[in-house]
Amino acid sequence: MRMHIDLDEDLVREIDRLAGPRERTAFVRKALTTAVTEARRAEALARVAGSLAQAAPHEWDADPAQWVRETRRSGARRAG
Repeated sequence: MRMHIDLDEDLVREIDRLAGPRERTAFVRKALTTAVTEARRAEALARVAGSLAQAAPHEWDADPAQWVRETRRSGARRAG
């Protein structure tokens, strides 16, 4: 699909410099795809923001390093 977008001349010159000869469309397509992906990610994060705050506490919350040490020591597969 084609669309018309007005851009500042300085921006177009910079796109041309970065994209190289005859690669303007591919450069803009990639930039817009990245922007849409990031916007979707931001929407998803906004929807779930704070959802973990209501989770029950975990046994490692107080001291994660200590929990890891204890877990490693108690493992049946531990060598040594």
